[in-house]
Amino acid sequence: MELRALQCSRNDALLFNDLSCVLQTGETLYVRGANGSGKSSLLRMLAGLAQPDAGDVRWCGTDTRALGSDYAAVLQYVGHQNGIKLDLTAQENLAFYQALNGGPDAAALITALERTGLASCAALPARRLSAGQRRRLALARLLLWHAPLWLLDEPLTSLDDDGRALFRGLMQRHTTGGGIIVMATHEADIGANGPHRELVLQ
Repeated sequence: MELRALQCSRNDALLFNDLSCVLQTGETLYVRGANGSGKSSLLRMLAGLAQPDAGDVRWCGTDTRALGSDYAAVLQYVGHQNGIKLDLTAQENLAFYQALNGGPDAAALITALERTGLASCAALPARRLSAGQRRRLALARLLLWHAPLWLLDEPLTSLDDDGRALFRGLMQRHTTGGGIIVMATHEADIGANGPHRELVLQ
């Protein structure tokens, strides 16, 4: 993945300019910076949900705007908000997400619930889940199918120590398998192993 001379502004204020980076398989990029520095905006650009003022994002050498749905198929994006439906159960939330992205896969759904510690909560409406459980449910979407690129905005929000340890395990398994992670975070030390670098937005 390559970021080439990206520029982003908000309300006529420049957030970042000439931002370039190349990420190889198995790498994690931690994006840090103060609130309002453009971390979430950068992730949305990488996810194709927003366009830069200048520059481009390339996947396997091709501008992601030209790839369209083919690029969407290789990424998973978990924003700062959980993006779950409170009236649906945990299992129904994941099934809904599957339906939007290629159709049902019961085995993958069950595995996602088990690996995030939510199997016992599968039949509970999301509104009855704790904040930490809701965050786990959002992260469970990452496991519904293999997407080599994970884009994560403050993924540790609301997670307790067990949840953080679980997430570090998910990260390590993903990058060990050749995946790429771009993560916006305020955390000084994620505690995950593997090749990584930092990008600090001023």
